Amino acid sequence: MAHSRTAVLVKPDGLQRGLIGEIISRFERKGLKLVGLKMVNMTDEMLSEWYVEHKDKSFFGELKQFMGSMPIVSMVWEGVDAIPVVRKLVGTTLGREAEAGSIRGDFGMSQQFNLIHASSSAEDAQREIDIVFDEDELIQYSGAMDGVIYADYELK
Repeated sequence: MAHSRTAVLVKPDGLQRGLIGEIISRFERKGLKLVGLKMVNMTDEMLSEWYVEHKDKSFFGELKQFMGSMPIVSMVWEGVDAIPVVRKLVGTTLGREAEAGSIRGDFGMSQQFNLIHASSSAEDAQREIDIVFDEDELIQYSGAMDGVIYADYELK
């Protein structure tokens, strides 16, 4: 199984509520590897690219206004099956219905103010990563924990 990458954003409400460290910690404790991290003021152009699938929906303007209201924390996480693993850790979109133990289940109540975004597919992940990061900003490294996260056969 090859490693894959996924994009994660801590949204303005997550920043306001001081949950960045908690969110990063959950992904690290799971065994995912952080390979990109930065705080970004998303421009209107970036947000239009990021949320292209919502461009014709009634909430698009409000979503862009919210996401551009203050900086977001953008991350790239790597691991075996990174996209479904991250989505499970994040929980369903509506915070008050999200699974207990997930980030949204433990900290969210709203659909829009749901703290975090996670890529839904490999194609979306690559598109979203490219919006925020240059390739040289994504760091490959070996960590002390690498040998105890996966068995050798899981990496083939």
